[in-house]
Amino acid sequence: MNKTRVDDMLIEMIKPKIDEIEKKFSNNEGLTQDDINTLLLKSQYNHINHLDDKLNETVESVRNLENRFDNLENRFNNLELKFEHLEEKVSEDIQRLENKLDTSIQNLEQKLDTSIQNLENKLDTSIQNLEQKLDTSIQNLENKLDTSIQNLELKLDSSIQKALNKNMVVLITIIGFFFTLLKIAELFSK
Repeated sequence: MNKTRVDDMLIEMIKPKIDEIEKKFSNNEGLTQDDINTLLLKSQYNHINHLDDKLNETVESVRNLENRFDNLENRFNNLELKFEHLEEKVSEDIQRLENKLDTSIQNLEQKLDTSIQNLENKLDTSIQNLEQKLDTSIQNLENKLDTSIQNLELKLDSSIQKALNKNMVVLITIIGFFFTLLKIAELFSK
């Protein structure tokens, strides 16, 4: 399976976002959920491309085997034409070879099925691991956000309390000053 122009267009569409995420990461900036999702998308895209390459190799190997078997079959057909008087013997040989070929194809199919199943299992495991990592990362981010909000609330409460205390001291000082002025004015007015 060859890459299509759509594959290239998809990777080109997310490339600017990937570059932006790399800048953020190198500047020690936090990543958003969209950033994480974009990184996961690129990672999955790369992983799927890798699996496609492996599948292409397997398909090419099967094609080569099929070509080899086709060539072998052509040889036997040529021998059959050349040695018609030995048709019975050649027929027996061909039957034996067909049985071997069937067995080889069955073995190859079993190996291919096993390989595909293993690839599917690896992909499932990788996806589950990524989901677990993502869940853990999200939980860690939520915990950090909760802690940051609590710290901010405490700082805000402390700042408000300090401002109220300062205003109370100023207010008491002004009231004391006015009472002192009133007392002085009272003394002078007598």
